[in-house]
Amino acid sequence: MKKILGITLIVLLAGCASQTTQPDEELNADSGYGDGMSGSDLMGSGSGKPGYFSQLNDPNSILYQRSVYYDYDSYTVKSEYRELVLSHARFLRDNPDASVILQGNTDDRGSREYNLALGQRRADSVRNMMTLAGARDSQIEAVSLGEEKPRALGHGESAWSQNRRTDILYRGE
Repeated sequence: MKKILGITLIVLLAGCASQTTQPDEELNADSGYGDGMSGSDLMGSGSGKPGYFSQLNDPNSILYQRSVYYDYDSYTVKSEYRELVLSHARFLRDNPDASVILQGNTDDRGSREYNLALGQRRADSVRNMMTLAGARDSQIEAVSLGEEKPRALGHGESAWSQNRRTDILYRGE
């Protein structure tokens, strides 16, 4: 029995060695990544960034959208942003080297302490949705910026509604 296992191991190792000596074009023909990406797609054409960043920067992709907006005094992800969050979660699941920072933001109403807590609940609600959809917890950092990073200045619903959000930022981008 030991001889059979030893021979099998040698055959497997020999098969691996022969695969690694094939030209890149042959390996990329059937990448084995399961997502249609070739080995060359994993690195961004000389940019030093992984190739998946091209998907994130395509204006025609849902992944290009990076903000989830909330109602006043709420941290519930609205149904209109569900597919956006789930798409980012699937992207993280399929790209284990990718990671994000979720920044929870609020408008300037409420105390500083309250807004920091609300911003954290907003970031955590997106994180929870992403992990339930398959992203790894280790890929996601959720932080609160409270009212410190407004997208729009001013007092009124048009400005406040732009500031009540969670931003999805990919590391290394």
